[in-house]
Amino acid sequence: MTNRRSTRSPRVVVPCPERMRRPGPGGFGWLDARLHKQGWLALLTPEDIATYTFLCLVANQQGVSWYRRDRIRQALGIGEDAVWLALKRLDALDLIAYSPFSQHASDGFHQVLSLPPQGHPETMPGLENDYHP
Repeated sequence: MTNRRSTRSPRVVVPCPERMRRPGPGGFGWLDARLHKQGWLALLTPEDIATYTFLCLVANQQGVSWYRRDRIRQALGIGEDAVWLALKRLDALDLIAYSPFSQHASDGFHQVLSLPPQGHPETMPGLENDYHP
């Protein structure tokens, strides 16, 4: 008797088909599964993940959010420094882009970007020691 692997996909059972997720008129939020499959999550802190997820959920069709840092902080229940550092890390990883509301504004537009084609860096040089509470 030979041991053969089945080339068929396993049968998928949808436990609650009447509650399957579908894009709706209320938003365009989604997360790219490659964040997990390509190892991006291992580079992110819990605050980074929360901030990225929030930006994905509140972004418009172009991936842009105009939530101010204080609103992000309130929504996530994390400190101002944690939000600032998370945004800085996400920008350094090329996961988001930022454009200020005006020339001297401290807040602005955050765009969730498509994942970089070159993949993620192995480390984040220069960011490990930037946060000093």
